[in-house]
Amino acid sequence: MASRKGGAEVDAFVRRPDPAYAVILVYGPNAGLVHERARALARGYVENPDDAFQLVRFDGDDISSDPSRIADEANTIGLFGGRRSIWVRAGSRNLAPALAPLIAHPPTDARIVVEAGDLQGRNPVRALVEGARTAMALACYADEGRDLPAVIDMLLNEFGLSADRDAKQLLREMLAPDRLLIRRELEKLAAYSHGSKIVTAADVEAVLADIGGSVLDSVVDAVFSGEPDTMDRALTRLFQEGDDASVVIGAALRHAMTLHKTRVAIDLGASPDRAADAARIFFKRKDAFNRQLAKWRAGTLESVIATLRDAQAQARRNGGLGEVLASRAFLTIATRAARA
Repeated sequence: MASRKGGAEVDAFVRRPDPAYAVILVYGPNAGLVHERARALARGYVENPDDAFQLVRFDGDDISSDPSRIADEANTIGLFGGRRSIWVRAGSRNLAPALAPLIAHPPTDARIVVEAGDLQGRNPVRALVEGARTAMALACYADEGRDLPAVIDMLLNEFGLSADRDAKQLLREMLAPDRLLIRRELEKLAAYSHGSKIVTAADVEAVLADIGGSVLDSVVDAVFSGEPDTMDRALTRLFQEGDDASVVIGAALRHAMTLHKTRVAIDLGASPDRAADAARIFFKRKDAFNRQLAKWRAGTLESVIATLRDAQAQARRNGGLGEVLASRAFLTIATRAARA
């Protein structure tokens, strides 16, 4: 019988994991959310997550040639006893042979957390976990607009803060639907609001107003405006700062989908101004967005969306090539925009 959760059930499970599941797979297209939940599950199981013996990290590709390493580590008993977490970040190679013995014979004092990308239903690891009674699969999808207020509340609550109605509305308009990026921006807001219990719209504008001019947005706008040189400089800076390639590609993908939706609405007779307003673009980016609308046709954007989806999937399967894949896809799109 498949053991799988999705949607609101996942957050409840992460808060109070069922001890019956020794192996937990966290996967999905929202890389930031996948990482956040995997981290919470791995660290939350042990007394001291900063102790390298209690919390052991593995790169999936490194252990694929020796599948017994995870089982050996999970069944190791410490000198002073206690529970252990094994946190595995899956790569392009098949981890199913390494996980199968642990699912068949679960360790008593160890939890194995596997952090993975957007796995298809036929993926061997996902199929193995979903078909087991001793393992759990947690799917992580994008934080939709309707879910953002709850996400904002939850993350601010971690800092002992809440936001008033105007602040929530502004945050919803300004934040991209990726949990890692949302957390990063709310951490800045929490630091700024230290000593205050309520976050106001003025606080949001003071701290996050530069989101519209952020490096990530500079990359995306340069790509769709047809400015390959600007794109290359900003993308290099992003990667130097440690941004994940699949997250960067995801931002471009969301922008392409927003452009496509707006372009289709205009083609069907909607007012350009009203259609652009409905896209909820941050005000500092509206001029660039309108220029991009003039460059792109709906059919061409559909091709771009397919290109970005393929690049993101490949980046998740081949983490080491993520930056190359992002650069190649972005250059192709920027060149096409420059010719428009």
